[in-house]
Amino acid sequence: MNRRKLLELIEQGENLNVEFKQRFSTYEKIAKEFIAFANTRGGYILFGIDDDKSIHGVESEKGEAELIKITARQYCEPPVKYNIHYINIDNKEIVVAEIFESANKPHRIQDYLEQLDLNRSEVFVRVNDKSVPASKEMIKIMQTRSRAIPLKNYQIGKNEKIAFEFLDKHETITVKQLSEIANLSRRRASRTLIKLVRANLLLIHTKENGEDYFTYAG
Repeated sequence: MNRRKLLELIEQGENLNVEFKQRFSTYEKIAKEFIAFANTRGGYILFGIDDDKSIHGVESEKGEAELIKITARQYCEPPVKYNIHYINIDNKEIVVAEIFESANKPHRIQDYLEQLDLNRSEVFVRVNDKSVPASKEMIKIMQTRSRAIPLKNYQIGKNEKIAFEFLDKHETITVKQLSEIANLSRRRASRTLIKLVRANLLLIHTKENGEDYFTYAG
């Protein structure tokens, strides 16, 4: 990270891979951003930059770095991997936390549970310029991909065909829609769509409000 790269990031504004923070707020709020980046494609958090791109700088580089270190190691489960960059712009110190995309998804806010709890654990993903809660479907897909769990003896059945017929007409489908048109429980509809994603036949997408939908892959 150099001065030119930083100025380019500021000019682009907040997006899928960039978040501005005028100052470090709370461990939990910053951990949310760290987790969302680690669970998605990685990214940069620029401390000392306001939402309107104005450059304020930080009071203490070392103080900010220590807060970042504590957040990544103690407030994210599992801890996220990061780098810290220090850049001076107009005599103002900017601290950049570079968060790497994780191979050990999903990360969650530290809750001191032995295992991730789908109903209690706080998991986030990045959507456009926001960090939003991940759905149960997204969490399950991250788990199977990280653990490289194979999809054994999978065959396309009646419910999958109903999903395909709906997609042919509407291009997108949700768990709720499949549940209604196929007369399935939400859990079974969810399981059907997750397996189609794991089979690389569908893709899962998340809206800014945290809701998911599915489309054909490719």
